[in-house]
Amino acid sequence: MFRQIDERMLVSGQIQPGDVQAAADAGVTMIVNNRPDGEQPGQPAGAEIEAAARAAGLDYRHIPVAGGLSPDLVEAMGEALDTADGKVLGFCAAGTRSTYLWALARLKAGDDVEEIIGKAGGAGYDLSALRNYRAS
Repeated sequence: MFRQIDERMLVSGQIQPGDVQAAADAGVTMIVNNRPDGEQPGQPAGAEIEAAARAAGLDYRHIPVAGGLSPDLVEAMGEALDTADGKVLGFCAAGTRSTYLWALARLKAGDDVEEIIGKAGGAGYDLSALRNYRAS
């Protein structure tokens, strides 16, 4: 269910409130929701996931991605990664937006693009397009 990107980052498609305990059991201390509310019928509201996260003692951030990955979103993800005191689980519809947002935050922090592409690839996400990206 959760895909391990690196020692601190996991990604997933849509989670349910009942999945939060499994995340906590996997060492997650922060959940980052990268889905806008109401994106798809039947999707749980962010507030439901947040309530489950808080009940499990986890931090929660809502950094919704719709229509592109702006510098503000990358900054917010970087801040979330920097302040988490354990593993972070980012989720969206399929995990791709969460993986890209993690990757751009890590690029901005100075990580090597080939290492980022390799880590994402190991989890099943092709981020080879990042080779053409220039962090601002």
